[in-house]
Parts: sequence; C-alpha cells; structure tokens
Amino acid sequence: MERVVVTGIGGICALGSDWASIEQGLRARRNAIRYMTEWDRYDQLETRLAGPIDDFKPPATWTRKQLRSMGRVSQLAVRSSELALADAGLLGEAALTDGRMGVACGSSIGSTPDIKHFAEMLDKGSSSGLNANSYVRMMPHTAAANIGIFFGITGRIIPTSSACTSGSQAIGYAYEAIRFGRQTLMLAGGAEELCPSEAMAFDLLYATSRSNDRPCLVPQPYDSSRDGLVVGEGGGMLVLESYTSALARGATIHAEIAGFASNSDGSHITRPREDTMARVIAMAIADAGITPAAVGYVNGHGTATEHGDIAETQATAQVFGRAVPISSQKSYLGHTMGACGALEAWVTIRGLADGWFPPTINLNEVDPRCGALDYIVDDGRRIDTEYAISNNFAFGGVNTSLVFRRWQR
Repeated sequence: MERVVVTGIGGICALGSDWASIEQGLRARRNAIRYMTEWDRYDQLETRLAGPIDDFKPPATWTRKQLRSMGRVSQLAVRSSELALADAGLLGEAALTDGRMGVACGSSIGSTPDIKHFAEMLDKGSSSGLNANSYVRMMPHTAAANIGIFFGITGRIIPTSSACTSGSQAIGYAYEAIRFGRQTLMLAGGAEELCPSEAMAFDLLYATSRSNDRPCLVPQPYDSSRDGLVVGEGGGMLVLESYTSALARGATIHAEIAGFASNSDGSHITRPREDTMARVIAMAIADAGITPAAVGYVNGHGTATEHGDIAETQATAQVFGRAVPISSQKSYLGHTMGACGALEAWVTIRGLADGWFPPTINLNEVDPRCGALDYIVDDGRRIDTEYAISNNFAFGGVNTSLVFRRWQR
C-alpha cells in the first residue's frame, strides 16, 4: 500500500488566509468572534454571535463564467484549493487533468441564498430569484463539483456532506483512495459559508452561546461555565499525494497521514456516544500501526456544548489512559462546520512541524465531568512529538479520527 503525504495546504478563516496570519492570531490568543448586527432582524434567534470572514472576495482573475456556478461556500473551497495547489507546485500541471488527481470535499449544505430562492418558489409561487445555476450553487456537492470543474480535474469526485465531519471525512477518504492505489493525488477538505439559518439550527437545540454582550469571551470549550457553541465560516484544503509521486517530482512534504477511521454512533441523531467515539480513535491509531503512547497531542473537536465536550473528552481519556495534551481551535474561530476538520488538520500538521500547539482560549476552569486530560491553556505548548491526532464528531452520529505523522523519510 502507498504511503500518503501532504504536499500542499491552503485555507481561509476569520484569522486569515495564510499560515503566518493564522499563527499570529493563535499565538496572540485572538478571538475572532463578533456580535452580528446583521442578525438583529431575526427576532426569535437568541444568539447574535459568529466568526465571519469579513474581507473575503473572489480573486479578480476569476471570470464571470467561473463564478456563476459558485455560491460563497464553493468560492471558499475553490480559493482554498487554489492556495493548496500553489503550495504544492501543481497549478497548471498535467496531473490535474489527466486523471491522476481527484477531489474529496464537503460542506454541511450548499449556498443558502439559493435555497432561499427555491423556498420562495414553494411558498409564494414566484421563481423570480431562480436561474439555471441556482441548483448548482445549492446542491450538497456544490463545493466538490466546482473544484473539479474549475481546475479541470478528471479523477474521482467524493462529496462529503456530513456536517462537522465533512472536512475530516474528505481527508480520510482521499487518504484511502491514494493508499489503495485508486488515485495518485487528491484535493481534500471542506468549506462552509456563514448563515443565520445554521445558528438557528443550533439555537433550537439550546446549543448556542447566548453571551451576546461578551463575544470575545466565547465559545469556551471544556469550561465549566461554557454556554454553547458559536458558528463560523471558512475553507480548508490539503493536497494529498502518494509518497512515490511526491518523491519523483521533488515535492516539499509537510506531513504524512498515518491513519484514519470513521464510524457511526448508530443511536441518537444529536446526542454523542462516548463508546463509539473511543472506538473510532482507537481504530485510527490501529490503522497507523502505533500505540496510544506514541501520540503527543490531540486536536479536539471542542465545540463548547455540554454533551459534546464531556463525551469527547471521556472517550479520549479512555483510549489514552493518561493526560494527553489537547486543545480546540473553535475557541478562536467558532464552529466552521464543514471546514473545521480541514482547518484543524492544518493546525495539527504545523504543530508537528514547528513543535508548538496552540491553547484553548476562554478555558478558565475545566468542567470536572470532562475527561482527565492535559488541557493546553495560557500561551500554548512546546511539544516534540512524531504523531498527533485530529478528531471530529458530527450530528447523525458521524465520528472521524485522523492520525498525522511528522514528516520523516
């Protein structure tokens, strides 16, 4: 079986669109959450908090023809892919169009403005807001399809629309496609555009933070005083490549993907199960051919919801049997949904390479019901480790775990 390496990374989030900006925000403990005055017209929406990308615009080089099939979620995914391909030295290369490269990308849903126009047709009988590209922008696989079309990619397309695990499932399935020789290269990750409908979905479950008067102090993953999650937006894409291919073309290798696992709770649509979470982490470690003792850092899902935080950390503690270091980037960005698995993978990979992992901010007192782990706070942590794990858990009982290895031949 092929070894699978990461040769390109690109992404966009509320902290920036390059690693220097994102790292600066993480080291400065900068919270990107703000009060959304734009949402004040939604009277029954209790939360007014989000982590938006306020300065994103499609590059001026993109044509009108290219843009007409892309809503914001696809724009974030395509731009992240463009940055990742540039990082990998693959923009304009034959590998994109000759079948060697495929795409695995997901989001929770498509672009919601287009969903709204279809809803208006059903509700009012008016189709004035619709056009030939409305469905293409709305469909759940819009991000994956638009990446393929934009770059002329002719390998397999794997859409992953699984809420919070969309990005991590995409990376995992891309890893498997290369590992088993089905593709040589894959663009893999996820994206999500910000919409008040997503905030309302969690609001109705009493899962959102209502701390509208103190946006910079929420969310609070793992904290005994947390009051819920905050939604965000972003995009993140990795270029995965067989080691044989990367070596042949002299590519810079950022990390190796050593293991992956995904499973299902098989019980409740929104209430996570500790035992299946623990099982997926153990499966990923076994897939990597290592023991839990080899893992020096866990990038936690850390949404700042009561049931999620407790189940996740108890499961992690069960697998490792020790206080393994853990932190959550959602404390900076909010929950970027389909993008979080890819953005958190980026942070994990850089942590392995640089030997520094960011803290969870706004974590003042760990909930005693959470697992006995080493919760990274203050100014982050210098950790010299060969392996790190990134975990995500989604509505529908979808669980993922990715094992990354610091690059070495």
